[in-house]
Amino acid sequence: MNNLNKTALLAVASLIIFTACEPERSPFDVSPSESMDPKRLEPPFPVVELPEGIDLQSPTWKGIDLTPTAPVIPVSANEEKKSFVLKPGYSMDPVLSEPQIKEPAAIQFDGNGRMYVLELRTYMQDLDANGELMPTSRISRWEDIDNDGVYETGVVFLDSLVFPRYVVPFGKNSILSMESNEDHVYKYTDTDGDGHADKKELFASGLGRSGNVEHQTTFLTWALDNWMYSTYNSKRIRWTADGVIQEPSGNPWGQWGVTQDNYGKLWFQDGAGGVPQGFQFPIVYGNFSVKGQWKDGFRIPYSLIRLADFQPGMKEANPDGSLNNVTGAAGNDVFRGDRLPKELIGQYFYGEPVGRIVRQVTTENDEGLTYIQNKYIDSKSEFIQSTDPLFRPVDMATAPDGTMYIVDMYRGIIQEGNWTQEGSYLRTKIQQYQMDDVIGNGRIWRLTYEGMPRNTEKPRMYEETSADLIRHLENPNGWWRDQAQQLMILNQDKSIVGDLEKMVKTSKNELARIHALWTLEGLSSLNMSLVRELFKDSNPNIRIQALKASETLYKYGEKGFAADYREMSNDRDPNVAIQALFSAYILKVDQVEELMKSSLASNSAKGPQLVATQILEKMEESKKAASVKYAPAELALFTKGKSIFDSYCSTCHGPKGLGSPAGDGLIAPAFSGSQRIMGHPEYSVKTLLHGLTGKLEDKEYEGVMIAMDMNDDEYIASVISYIRNEFGNEGSFVTPEYVAQIREETKDRKSNYSFDELIQEVPKALPPQDNWVATASSTALQGVGSTKDPSYAFGFKGWKTEDAQEPGMWYQVELPDSHNLAEVQFDAGKEEFPLAYTVSTSVNGSNWTEVATGAGHAGVNNVRWKSDKGVRFIKIQSSEKGEKPWAMKNLILYAR
Repeated sequence: MNNLNKTALLAVASLIIFTACEPERSPFDVSPSESMDPKRLEPPFPVVELPEGIDLQSPTWKGIDLTPTAPVIPVSANEEKKSFVLKPGYSMDPVLSEPQIKEPAAIQFDGNGRMYVLELRTYMQDLDANGELMPTSRISRWEDIDNDGVYETGVVFLDSLVFPRYVVPFGKNSILSMESNEDHVYKYTDTDGDGHADKKELFASGLGRSGNVEHQTTFLTWALDNWMYSTYNSKRIRWTADGVIQEPSGNPWGQWGVTQDNYGKLWFQDGAGGVPQGFQFPIVYGNFSVKGQWKDGFRIPYSLIRLADFQPGMKEANPDGSLNNVTGAAGNDVFRGDRLPKELIGQYFYGEPVGRIVRQVTTENDEGLTYIQNKYIDSKSEFIQSTDPLFRPVDMATAPDGTMYIVDMYRGIIQEGNWTQEGSYLRTKIQQYQMDDVIGNGRIWRLTYEGMPRNTEKPRMYEETSADLIRHLENPNGWWRDQAQQLMILNQDKSIVGDLEKMVKTSKNELARIHALWTLEGLSSLNMSLVRELFKDSNPNIRIQALKASETLYKYGEKGFAADYREMSNDRDPNVAIQALFSAYILKVDQVEELMKSSLASNSAKGPQLVATQILEKMEESKKAASVKYAPAELALFTKGKSIFDSYCSTCHGPKGLGSPAGDGLIAPAFSGSQRIMGHPEYSVKTLLHGLTGKLEDKEYEGVMIAMDMNDDEYIASVISYIRNEFGNEGSFVTPEYVAQIREETKDRKSNYSFDELIQEVPKALPPQDNWVATASSTALQGVGSTKDPSYAFGFKGWKTEDAQEPGMWYQVELPDSHNLAEVQFDAGKEEFPLAYTVSTSVNGSNWTEVATGAGHAGVNNVRWKSDKGVRFIKIQSSEKGEKPWAMKNLILYAR
């Protein structure tokens, strides 16, 4: 029995034993404090002293009260329920809590209504964040089988994770997730139906970050437009039947939370900033500044907790010790259900766990610009308040039952270790109330309203056909509509196209029409005539959605829409006019700059004026940036490659690198987000030099890639460099010298490659494994709570020497099995690169062969050699003295 199964059985067994012993006692009455030492509750309480060297007159410390105080004690979920201060008619009830779950941080529901819980079991288990990146977090899945409103049946779907960033249900028994300090999103699937994921597949790359766990990618979200968005990433990704593609976007400025409203407007929740972000305009069009979008007073929280236990210190404390300025926020939801009062539908909600509140946000649209305010600012209140200092609302979601669920991490510390270090104000306050002892809990609450019972219909979408799913597009609960749309697109069943078109044209349900439109777009079955018909619709929301959807068709060659964008930029509704300007801008239609100037002259509404003005500013900035983004040699390659692509390659691969449609498929594969294109450059060079025929990863394409070896090395290098750095891709440039090297090595080849043959030749990146042994002559400490671990070189966190580089300093990797190593690549950052180095390999770790030498430089370093057969050891050794340490991150070993 594996550890995953053992863990699941223990969890179930503990629940069975508990129920059998105390049948009349609810699990939500079990208090976490029952196992605590009772002596800590008795006076005298410990005295907390100020750290040495503190200026008591500074705003952070002035007025601080460190009187010996009783510790904050956790209570049962049913006891905590009494602490909530709710608006009349509302109630909160627990649906799941510890010990079944621990440290819940986010939830998602799949197409059968099962609730996935992201359990960050290593988050701040002590004041120093020790063990935060240990592989002990998990994603569990829960069901309410008896339909009594409590999620009593659970499995550990995915275990042994390193601080996972999100969970995204992705079809039957599959999810997407990513771990901290990683760059890859993986798809995990339970193939045998036992409730545990047993299959792991790479889904997408290029979405990760490293560093503080609060500052990494979160909340990957499938939106109405069929693209997926996350925090921190200035790009969006999209699943297609031919692979995952990417496109650049603006900076979302979010930290913990991504959600959307009924019309696909995305909201990103800033963390430390404490306010919503990205809600003004679709993030794909870039960032726009709107003065006053947060109305006066929005940043003032109305908290009932008076412990003054927040990172900024007393300068952000009211006289009574409550918080006077939002300092942390987490989790968000635009409520789209049908079992709470109508005035909540379309309202934005988010948690402020430092203030122990849940805020309701009202929005006002003024001539196309959005302004937001706290719904209860006039009464100096919040939608939900609590008198329990351990209430930590970190996520919320519209549930399948039509209500709202709120994730409560229920813990003492909510700030990460960077802000609780020795000598900090926050650490002192946490110790005063002994809140660092309160860990390992967590509750999920259901918010209901009197007279509006939850919907007890259980979703069973995974057992329904695409034809069955269409009816859910008319459901008043946005969760049902979103899931149905996503599943129909994943099914790629074109037999429903006629029914969807009928719904778009004739349904009296505005939201059903919108979802049907986007389902057609996701099935690659949207036609130009239908879109043009919707451009004339009397409903401005339909006109806006038609404009957005038309962008996909324009990318595939329907350039005639440019005239529509110009015409609709004068629409009587400022929101429609703004969207027309955005579509023209993002697609770079001819004379788009003149269109913006014309809009400024003809449309006096505030929204179009602001958008046109700032787009013109962006276009001017882009002109200046184009000349400095790349080094001169790179810019020359990129420019020449674009010219070649636009005039030649785009015919088959599409003007936006998405592939040109041909019947039910594509003439040639898409380049956007392609793992083949973004992988080792040898793949692309050999493809262009010698051609490629047959299936690519079991997919047929109408076209054939002919050999292009009649073109010179600069031609080949330019095209590859361009496609590796356009269409949302970010890759290394390919030099003419590299092409010449590959050309010489393969000069005797007389025929096209087949995919299987080519993929066997190209060096493959070896994914780092736990049983790799990394050692080094010197290793510096990297970050709070970290150890001196040389294996950090394989991730974003990175490794570096403790002192300035010296000849003979080395970094070594021992592999458990033999490989034909052929290349090594690493990112040395901007300044701490090795001045010169050698690479040696060994079969046994004793007898070494020098295989390559390199001169280090800033950024990505790469050195290759004729493949060494059957080696298990590789050593990189510095060969020059330098003034700075030697650093490496994203270290990749390649083998043939």
